[in-house]
Amino acid sequence: MISHAPQRIGFLVNRAARLLSRRAEKRLSKLGLAVAQVPVLFALREGTAVCQRDLAAIGQIEQPAMAELLSRMERDGYIERSPDPNDGRSSLIALTDSAKRKLAPARAALAIGHQETLAGFADEEIAMFAAFLQRAVSNLESPDI
Repeated sequence: MISHAPQRIGFLVNRAARLLSRRAEKRLSKLGLAVAQVPVLFALREGTAVCQRDLAAIGQIEQPAMAELLSRMERDGYIERSPDPNDGRSSLIALTDSAKRKLAPARAALAIGHQETLAGFADEEIAMFAAFLQRAVSNLESPDI
């Protein structure tokens, strides 16, 4: 008998990611934030200003999408831009104080989702699950596969 489990894995991973994202979006929206903003917030949390190109790489999104996201974040008062002293065509992006105050509540909101996702799992199962997912991510990032 042929198992259909391998075909279901992609569906289940995608479904879990969507459900986790939907819950995170709901919680973050109460803070005036969106899931898409999280990589930018956490990339800039240490206070170092970063250029748009680097933020796009960190968030693994295309430059035009990052430009649009940053424009919305600037409009909402979460980031500020300053000229890049090393590149006159570029600007450096940093968090505003308003955004910095949202970091801890955002982290807490995301932690709730992680706890809900892993409810009922033993510590060993969580470690194995994380290892399996990391291996899958590594496989998918590999140019050899």
